[in-house]
Amino acid sequence: MPLYEYECDTCSKVFEVQQRMADAPLSDCPECEGSVKKVMSMSSFQLKGGGWYADGYASTQKGAGSSSTSATPPPCSSGACAKCPAAAG
Repeated sequence: MPLYEYECDTCSKVFEVQQRMADAPLSDCPECEGSVKKVMSMSSFQLKGGGWYADGYASTQKGAGSSSTSATPPPCSSGACAKCPAAAG
């Protein structure tokens, strides 16, 4: 179930609530009964380091703003990978 963050307009309290996507958004603060609004919070998902990007999914074309490193195409034992963008070199 998704976790939603709300902020109270009256007491400025910020709190999180686990709700289904189909549930209606909250309208009242649980502490002061003031009106609340949904807050856009930061995502906890970050892509850092080598990971999947260095494992063959990076573009091998160099364009504006791309780094000088290029990904090594994955090894192919048959000609089936000839149309794969990662195999293009």
